[in-house]
Amino acid sequence: MTHNRRRDATDDRTVLITGCGSGIGRATAREFARRGWTVYATDLRTDLLEPLEDECETAELDVTDEAQCEEVVERIADDEGSIDCLVNNAGYGVLGAVADVSTEKAREQFDVLVHGPHRLARAVLPKMHDQHGGTIVNVTSLLGRVTFPGLGVYGSAKFALEGLTDALRMETGPDIDVVAVEPGWVRTGFDDEARQQFADIDASPEYADVYELHEEGPFLDGGPLAVEPEAVADEILHAATATNPKSRYPVGVARWLVLLRFLPDSVQDKGRWAIGKLGTKLRRFGLL
Repeated sequence: MTHNRRRDATDDRTVLITGCGSGIGRATAREFARRGWTVYATDLRTDLLEPLEDECETAELDVTDEAQCEEVVERIADDEGSIDCLVNNAGYGVLGAVADVSTEKAREQFDVLVHGPHRLARAVLPKMHDQHGGTIVNVTSLLGRVTFPGLGVYGSAKFALEGLTDALRMETGPDIDVVAVEPGWVRTGFDDEARQQFADIDASPEYADVYELHEEGPFLDGGPLAVEPEAVADEILHAATATNPKSRYPVGVARWLVLLRFLPDSVQDKGRWAIGKLGTKLRRFGLL
C-alpha cells in the first residue's frame, strides 16, 4: 500500500473503493476525496492509480484473491481505526452469446463481479459491526435487472450481485446500510474492452444476429444515452452519505429501462431486439 498524502485532521470517514484505475472507480475516488474522506483507491494494476496519488491512498487489490482482500482491509483498519464505506466497483464485461462463452470465462466473470464483493463484504463487516455502522455500496447495473442478447453472462453476474445486495441489506440492518447503484450506459472503456473479446470468441453462425447488434449497434456504448462516470460517482457518494439511503439508485437511462421488467416476457424479448436493431440502423445512417 502506498501512502501518498498527508491526512487532514478534519477527515473522519474512510472509504475503500475497488476498480479505481479508470472510469467510474476513478471518478468516485476523486469525488469522495473532494468531500474530505480518506480514500483508499485500489485496482489490480497499480500503474493506473498514479493519477490519484495526490488525492488518495493507493493499493494493489485483486478482488479474486481472498488473502489480499483481507490484508488490505486490515491495513486500512489499523491505519485509520475504521472503515466507514466499501464501494465494490471493480469489474469487466464478458461479451458473447451464452452458448459461445466458455465455462471458464463465465466462472472468471462471476469470480470478479460476485465473489469479489462477497469476499470484501466478509472482510469489512466485522469492522462495521464493531463500530456499529457503515455502508456497503455495490455497483451493479441496469443489466442486473434487465438483460440483453449477447450480454447474458455479464448480466447474470450482475443479477446475482443484486440478489447478494438484497440479502445483505436485510441481514445487516439497521446499523449497516447496503445499497445498489445501478448505472445504465456510462462513457468508459467498458465497451472497447468488451468488443476486443470478439477476437477470442468462436462465434457460432446460429447467433450471427446477436453479434451484429454489438459490432454495429449502440448496445455496448449507449450512444447519446450514455452518461459520464461522474454522474455515477455522485450517486455513489449520495448513497454513502444519506441518513436513510434507498436500496437502489438507478443512474441515467436505467431509471426508465428497468420498467421493462413489468411487461410480459414475450413483449420484453421483442422490445429488446427491436431497440437493438433500431439502434443499429440509426448508427449505419450516421444518426446515432
